Amino acid sequence: MRATRSLTLLLALIAPTAFANGAYQVEMILVRQNAVPAITSKSAPEDWRNGAQIVAEGDLRQPALTDEAAKLAADPNQYTVLLHKAWKQDAGTVAISDGEEHFGQFPIEGNLTVKEERFIAVDASFWVNQFDGNGSVTLSEPLKQSNSTIKNGELTFLDGGHLALLLKVTANRPASAPTAPAEMMEQ
Repeated sequence: MRATRSLTLLLALIAPTAFANGAYQVEMILVRQNAVPAITSKSAPEDWRNGAQIVAEGDLRQPALTDEAAKLAADPNQYTVLLHKAWKQDAGTVAISDGEEHFGQFPIEGNLTVKEERFIAVDASFWVNQFDGNGSVTLSEPLKQSNSTIKNGELTFLDGGHLALLLKVTANRPASAPTAPAEMMEQ
C-alpha cells in the first residue's frame, strides 16, 4: 500500500515535466505600428532560419483571432497587419515565412522559439524585407522580442517598436499540473 502511495506521489511530481515538451497551438499577428518611426537595416541575415524547419503545410491551422486582426486593420493610420498565421508546433524553434522567395529570402521571414518553464517562454526574431528588381533585399525591418511569462492560452503583445506581435500560445496539456492528494503528503 505504501509503495502505491509513493508511486502516485512520484507520478504527480514528474507529470508536469512530461507535458513540458508537448505540442502547442500558436497564433501570431505581425503588425507594423505606423505611428512609430521605422528601424531599418540594410538586410536580414542570409541564414535567417538558423537551422529551423519551416512550419509544414500540415501543421498550419485556421486563425481564430480574426476579430483582433480586423480591428487592427480597421485603423490603417495606426496599424498595418503584415501577417496572420496559426500553426501547431512542438517545443523548440520553427521558421515562418510569407510571400515569394527571392534567393532564400522572403518578404516576411523569421523564427519563433517556444519552450515551457514555469510559464511559456517565447523568443521571436522577424524581418520584413523589401526587394529590388533583381530580387535582392534592399531594406529590412527587424523585430526581436522575448517574453518568459506568457500564460497558457492568453493573448500577449510583444512590442518591438515599429513592428509588434500579437501572440497566443496554447499548450496541449491539462490547464494545471496534477496535485498529490493531501493524505499522501502527510506520509
